[in-house]
Amino acid sequence: MNTHATKLFCRILLSALALFAAPYIAAAQTATVVPDWALPASATHKQVAPPSDFHRAAITINTPIGIFDGQSDVGAALVPGSSSYDTATKQYTITSAGYNVWYVRDEFRYLWKKMSGDISLAANISYPDSLGFGDRKAVLVIRQNLDDDSKEAIVALHGAGMIHLAWRPEKGLRVRDMEFRIGSRGGLPGGKSPDDLVIAHAKRIGIEKHGDYFTLFVSMDGEPMHQFSAPIKLHIDGPFYVGIGFCSHLPDKTDTAVLSDVVLVNAAGKVH
Repeated sequence: MNTHATKLFCRILLSALALFAAPYIAAAQTATVVPDWALPASATHKQVAPPSDFHRAAITINTPIGIFDGQSDVGAALVPGSSSYDTATKQYTITSAGYNVWYVRDEFRYLWKKMSGDISLAANISYPDSLGFGDRKAVLVIRQNLDDDSKEAIVALHGAGMIHLAWRPEKGLRVRDMEFRIGSRGGLPGGKSPDDLVIAHAKRIGIEKHGDYFTLFVSMDGEPMHQFSAPIKLHIDGPFYVGIGFCSHLPDKTDTAVLSDVVLVNAAGKVH
């Protein structure tokens, strides 16, 4: 084949490849477009609930990790999550994107175990990047299934320090919650004066399922776990999913949480 024919052949081949690849490139670009409703709240934007018909199936890996049976990207965030377990330190490192664990659907990395009956679950929580988004949240979750709009009970520690006990009363409904923000004037380092409110960050949180009642437990600074507020009532059929997770609160950007000294017991009254 002469030089002219070779060049012509290459042009034809490249054109054909471009035509073949175009739909896939367009689909990939479309897939990474962040819907306006999913953008995090800011001074110029208010995050709102997703459309009621917007769902993504979970992406699941049925391989044990630590004490858990598998892990899933619930809601299939735009950027895949990942997790690892260090047997020496007993730390689970969870990296995830996700617009939120809230409203009528969730996006988060979830390490889970299928169980029935009463449950005690607790973990220490830390964030390696102190400058992450304030509403990111490490979560302890008991949920009916892996659908993004599943019925569930959640306890969470936010990056900015807020603690909450939340629940989705039925599949597809909006999450409800009880929120707790704890601070000190003069009792914690960091304030410019004794009148400045310094937010306290809990070291450890837990959730107990006792029948149809779910209760939040907290240890602020390593003291024994103690109950926070009244329990909420929610019926979840067994078997259900129990586990730990994380959401960056950024739909297309990941962050990381570390959960350690995880206690998971198939009984009530064992949160510690």
